[in-house]
Amino acid sequence: MFVLLLVLQVLSVPCAPGPLQDVVVDRYHMPTYCPREVETEDFVRYHFNGTFHVDGKKFDSSHDRAKAYISQVGSGRLIAGMDRGLVGMCVNERRRITVPPHLAYGSVGTGGVIPPDAVLVYDVLLLDLWNTADRVQIRTLHRPQGCNRTTAVSDFVRYHYNGTLLTGEVFGSSHSKNMTYDTYLGQDYLNKGMEEGLLGMCVGERRVIIIPPFLAYGETGLGSQIPPQASLIYEVLLVDVFNPKDDVTIEVKERPVGCTRTTVSGDYVRYHYNGTFQDGTLFDSSYWRNSTYNTYVGEGYVIKGMDKALVGLCMGERRRVIVPPHLAYGENGVSGLIPSSAVLVFDIIVVDFHNPKDPVEIRSRHKPQECHTISEADDLLQYRYNCSLMDGTLLYSSDHSETPSVTTLGADQVIHGLEQGLSGMCVGERREVVVPPHFAHGENGAGSVPSNAVLLFQLELIDLQKGVPPGFMFVWLEDSPEPLFPSMDLNNDRVVQLQEVWRNEADL
Repeated sequence: MFVLLLVLQVLSVPCAPGPLQDVVVDRYHMPTYCPREVETEDFVRYHFNGTFHVDGKKFDSSHDRAKAYISQVGSGRLIAGMDRGLVGMCVNERRRITVPPHLAYGSVGTGGVIPPDAVLVYDVLLLDLWNTADRVQIRTLHRPQGCNRTTAVSDFVRYHYNGTLLTGEVFGSSHSKNMTYDTYLGQDYLNKGMEEGLLGMCVGERRVIIIPPFLAYGETGLGSQIPPQASLIYEVLLVDVFNPKDDVTIEVKERPVGCTRTTVSGDYVRYHYNGTFQDGTLFDSSYWRNSTYNTYVGEGYVIKGMDKALVGLCMGERRRVIVPPHLAYGENGVSGLIPSSAVLVFDIIVVDFHNPKDPVEIRSRHKPQECHTISEADDLLQYRYNCSLMDGTLLYSSDHSETPSVTTLGADQVIHGLEQGLSGMCVGERREVVVPPHFAHGENGAGSVPSNAVLLFQLELIDLQKGVPPGFMFVWLEDSPEPLFPSMDLNNDRVVQLQEVWRNEADL
């Protein structure tokens, strides 16, 4: 019976409450995620409304001042009830803390604002917490495989970021400006925590960097975006890194076997390329235009880094060329195409190159043992040929015709380089002839032949008739037309056949 009465007495206490003996905490809103709770000696930043328990009248509010309250828990800077009531709180948590007088301002009150023996109610929203023992926290979200370089002091970096307070409120974002944040490391252009957080990153790496206030902007904050004593969270994507001492980096991907000649200053080179940034974003490509990029080597027609990288190349060689901005487009970049201070990556393949002083190159692949007669000016030749670019692309072939090709040496019926290649041949001889563009179709190209293309001919001499065929002479009785050859070549096949001679003779 005694136990039952005791229980009834305990249950009846709320019906007739006496003076509060301790702090009452009502955690009426909890965040979904709470990585850390307030402990004694932590610093806190919070908003509050203070009211009297008896009538709900407001006596103070940080919201009215538009300035959060900052203090240290357990250091005696707060009333004892708040020291107790804030312990265990999470950022973004809302709690109602009811403080009895002996844990507030007691029987004296304060400043004519709080009367003696007042029970106080604080409605608190925690915005931030930190400790002097805190350090920069780094969480790697993604790190690319094959990272062979990381950021170091004195490097220049370009990165995207989203910056938030612990509450999730955004204070800055490079994405919203559609441009990277660019800076040197280790030269005090950033807050100390960010300097530390960016070290050791790879291009393409994503990190979350959490910085306590004393390693960020401290008591002053930064403008209207970052309040005083605010912890900062940066989500960072590293886009680019280089050092002012960097030179061009060349990685040979493929080099043809048996390469006997490489590019030197003064050569003219044709190459295909893909141009990307270090994060892999493609900004330009010769393949888009279906045309090689053509230039002289070492004469300042391209960016300095590429001029250096184009030396020592073989035909058919593939290279990756990494050009730091001071050897590319520097701080200015290229409007709408290349950002300021961007590292450029070029993947190139050399199609061909030549020097303006190059002669026609003739290589005999087969020569009959008996060779008593060789081709020379005025000879009528029948020959087979394949004409290709130096990368093997076939342009023309006599195999596409039912009969071998015919020409008269010295009659300007073929390009000069082919004239040279057909000269001095024996019937049955096979040759490879490399013709530089100044002995071929030059800057203009022709048909399927690109501008400034080096041509490779594979030749075989089928038949040879010396000089003018015996028993035939062509005499123009009147003033000969200019040019003469088209008037003689009636079917426009660039060869004057005997039948055409007879027809011209009949017309006379």
